[in-house]
Amino acid sequence: MDKFSSVGNQEQETVDDLYQIYLKDPETLDKSWQHFFAGFELARANYPVRQAMSMAGDINKEFAILSLIHGYRQRGHLFTKTNPVRTRRQYVPTLDIDNFGLSEEDLDTTFQAGADIGIGPAKLKDIIDHLEATYCSSIGVEYVYIRKPEVLQWLKENMESTRNSQELSPDKRKDIFYHLKIAVGFENFIHKKFVGQKRFSLEGAESLIPSLDAIIERGAELGIEEFVIGMAHRGRLNILANILEKPYDNIFKEFYGKEYEEDIWNGDVKYHLGYENEVMTDFGKKVKLKLMPNPSHLEAVGPIVQGMVRSRINSVYKSDYNKAAGIIIHGDAAIAAQGVVYESVQMSQLNGYRTGGTIHLIINNQVGFTTSYLDARSSTYCTDVAKVTRSPVFHVNGDDVEALVYTIELAMEFRQKFDSDVFIDILCYRKYGHNEGDEPRFTQPVLYKAIANHPNPLEIYADRLEKLGIISRDDVRKEIKEFSQFLEEKFEDSKKIDRLVIRKFLMNEYASYELPQKSMFELSVKTGVERDDLIRVAEKITKLPEDLVFFNKVNRIISDRRMMIHDDRLDWAMAELLAYGTLADEGHPVRLSGQDSERGTFAHRHASFVVEGTDEKYFPLKYISENQAEVYFYNSSLSEYAVLGFEYGFALAQPNGLTIWEAQFGDFNNVAQVVVDQYITSAYEKWGLMNNLVMFLPHGYEGQGPEHSSGRIERFLELSANNNIQVVVPTTPANMFHLLRRQVKMKIRLPLVVFTPKSLLRHPQVVSKIDELAKGRFHEVIDDPMADPEIVEKVVFTTGRLYYSLEKHKHENGIEKVAVIRLEQIHPIPNEQINKILKKYKTRNLVWAQDEPENMGAWPFINRKLSSVGFKFIGRPESASPAVGLMEIHTQAQERIIKSAFEEKEFVSS
Repeated sequence: MDKFSSVGNQEQETVDDLYQIYLKDPETLDKSWQHFFAGFELARANYPVRQAMSMAGDINKEFAILSLIHGYRQRGHLFTKTNPVRTRRQYVPTLDIDNFGLSEEDLDTTFQAGADIGIGPAKLKDIIDHLEATYCSSIGVEYVYIRKPEVLQWLKENMESTRNSQELSPDKRKDIFYHLKIAVGFENFIHKKFVGQKRFSLEGAESLIPSLDAIIERGAELGIEEFVIGMAHRGRLNILANILEKPYDNIFKEFYGKEYEEDIWNGDVKYHLGYENEVMTDFGKKVKLKLMPNPSHLEAVGPIVQGMVRSRINSVYKSDYNKAAGIIIHGDAAIAAQGVVYESVQMSQLNGYRTGGTIHLIINNQVGFTTSYLDARSSTYCTDVAKVTRSPVFHVNGDDVEALVYTIELAMEFRQKFDSDVFIDILCYRKYGHNEGDEPRFTQPVLYKAIANHPNPLEIYADRLEKLGIISRDDVRKEIKEFSQFLEEKFEDSKKIDRLVIRKFLMNEYASYELPQKSMFELSVKTGVERDDLIRVAEKITKLPEDLVFFNKVNRIISDRRMMIHDDRLDWAMAELLAYGTLADEGHPVRLSGQDSERGTFAHRHASFVVEGTDEKYFPLKYISENQAEVYFYNSSLSEYAVLGFEYGFALAQPNGLTIWEAQFGDFNNVAQVVVDQYITSAYEKWGLMNNLVMFLPHGYEGQGPEHSSGRIERFLELSANNNIQVVVPTTPANMFHLLRRQVKMKIRLPLVVFTPKSLLRHPQVVSKIDELAKGRFHEVIDDPMADPEIVEKVVFTTGRLYYSLEKHKHENGIEKVAVIRLEQIHPIPNEQINKILKKYKTRNLVWAQDEPENMGAWPFINRKLSSVGFKFIGRPESASPAVGLMEIHTQAQERIIKSAFEEKEFVSS
């Protein structure tokens, strides 16, 4: 019995009854029946029936065929010819006509239902042939779960029209052949020339090259001016050479080069490198292409691509989503298993993260490193994550390059029209093992026996063109030989290259910035703002529209902030907001996103206010001046990995702005450790990427347990080298103000990791005067203002929240012989300022005090970098967990730290 057909097994009277109900009051029927009868009525109106139909007979057949059509649309993808090297898994029930109440006797009968697929009244056999060609040949499609009728209708019309059977012109076929030729020829050349070297070849999936060319060509026709591409290592060299047009000789040199042109880079393996270029389309339009660098963490680049695309759309293309697009190339094992893919897809339609749709291409080798797809996922397809956003999925036979090009062009049109992601699952194979030195027959003997005897896509397509009389066998051999000779010439050219060059990314955007250096550099720049301007901005951000009504407590917040200006006592939030406001006023765009970041985890920021009785939000920072830069605050999804990656990509494309990612608690940043390790801290040394991203990590030991105490300062300091990042723990509103402004005003671009306070946000001593913002600067080290160097016998260095506890104890106990010094910037370590402090105080009784256990916090870094100073450590004993669970134990430990910092018996003799 048919499990998905309703009509074929209904009694005739039931159908008649339902039809009569439809004629009288269609809204009383289920939506599916409304659609059935509406389609039937449309067919009758457009294609009149010559003879009266029997409502008890022919109408049932018509509806059975409509059900058959729906079956093909819904399940046709399960019965395709899309796998070039495997037999497809079997699914039941099939699409056989007897499952729909039809028989072979009906095959030559003409039915009106043919109108539903755009071919008008047609014989059942012709309807089936059309459905087979559309849904069960080299292309399978999943889309009926889409809920928007206009989207469904567009897809149906474009897929079921005669367009999908139109013959390509000879010129277009020759163009496809050309791109297959260079794709296959490139792989063959480097396989022979660099025997045994890893290159992660594209062999088995070479049809990706004409596919990418088709995306670029069709996208450019539809208005795209820039593509940002992200991918893992497989096929990267081929795409660099044959799509981004990176010089072949440069690629060849990377196989045997010995040194880089600039010694500030460690570089990376050739199949991780990125590149950017401007290429010319066949119709004469220039298109910008950017291939992002990517580590071996296969899907890490996805959200970074999306962030960069959004940034370029905002800053370059005036928020026109049809001008720039992302292309992410996945592997089948990775897209199915890597959680960051789900995070990225889930946030792709959110207002703060939408990009107008990403084209997802899957190189479906049907195997991971050695793992069969049957062991790699529970889902039917590797692309099932697409259903999160109800994006269409196309499954295409990688050997049928024309079907793939057709699908690519359709997908590009869909993206431009509906601003939606599209997934194209290219069923292909991997000719060798995970890399060229790996033996795949250990684990996949059956599959690789089939692959060994399988012709490559160029051979298959050349045979087809020869049969069509478009190209001869001799011409094929000649073109392949000529391209091989061309590559040989480029290899000889590569020998003339003395040293490898890592081409800088976004060269134009970063042309005005200096390169970070391994040696110490001066980060102190003018960051003060004229007092009148500060007052003007402060007045703007402490004013609400009179025609809007807000919650009473909102008015209290605004009133309190006005009073801060009046009393000249700015708290943390006010200084932070003034930093954003003054930067925007000066033309620097500001973007901050994270979990609960509009309000702030600790309800300090309140960058937006909800209008009472609505969902409308008012952002005072957007209304500072007529010509100000854009200011965006977004509450993100509950994601760290993808959102941090997105913001890194956004910041990368907008060096003139201030881009911030904020963790809900600093402790949670380790969920995004891949982005920190592979991009934020190392991308400059590996790939020459500069970036201005700021990370806000709320940090402080306040008795809230192991997961709400530590932003893991030690991990960032462990990754700090050669002045690659800034690690800062500011303790005053003024220092925070100047730090944020310094990030934009300095001449270099370095990621900034800020360990932000929690309880200090409302601490009565944590206030600053307006003049400190107007005339001051960021202070890497803050001396003890009350200490007399002549009588000080002990100097305690510390960071963050602990300073205020130490200072309180010192004040309450009238201690004058101990100076408490704040190290606000830990990396780059401010040696000059530290040495100045050490010279000021005569004592050598020096202590480093911290809340964190001895094996955490800044101490391991300080002890290593300043070992000659002779600091003594005061803090919690080493621990595997950053903090305790009970408040009483926490309090006791904190009291011991404070007392130890001041006790005489802890003194070390000079």
